[in-house]
Amino acid sequence: MSARRGDEDDDALWSAVKKSVTPLPGRRHEARAAKPARPEKQPARAAKAKSALAPVSSAKIAAPRAPALPPLAKLDRRAKTRIARGGTEIEGRLDLHGYKLAEAKHRLADFLQRAQSRGKSLVLVITGKGTAAPAGAERGVLKREVPMWLSQPEFRALVIGFEPAASAHGGAGALYVRVRRKR
Repeated sequence: MSARRGDEDDDALWSAVKKSVTPLPGRRHEARAAKPARPEKQPARAAKAKSALAPVSSAKIAAPRAPALPPLAKLDRRAKTRIARGGTEIEGRLDLHGYKLAEAKHRLADFLQRAQSRGKSLVLVITGKGTAAPAGAERGVLKREVPMWLSQPEFRALVIGFEPAASAHGGAGALYVRVRRKR
């Protein structure tokens, strides 16, 4: 039996199956465009050689998806009050005053990884409020950048959530950071 004969048999079988099927109630049956005629098959040896050399498309290979991290959780008012009054212990402090952005981000990542490996649950990250800057210069760069870093995927595996600290712990120039448990 030739390869072309098998294709004709398949087409005939498919046509018979399509005729025997009725659409579900409440759904419109839409006529689909007729299939374009199939091109003649190449000899088997040439087809195998061609497929062996064809590159694999990246669209065909699905990369495994990493589990989605839950959204950042906020501290409730009662927990924040307990921390501010000293009822809940702050288990670590990191002061980023005076560091450049790249070094501050590296130090923050190291600090949070160490805190997680040691089982700490609440730490204080001091960014500072920013010094008085001349007109046109940025003020409080770390104060602005650190919350954005903590929201990024690379830090989400380490952080449950963060909030501005109470005035006793630095106010707007510091953050309470809740550290995610190591799994």
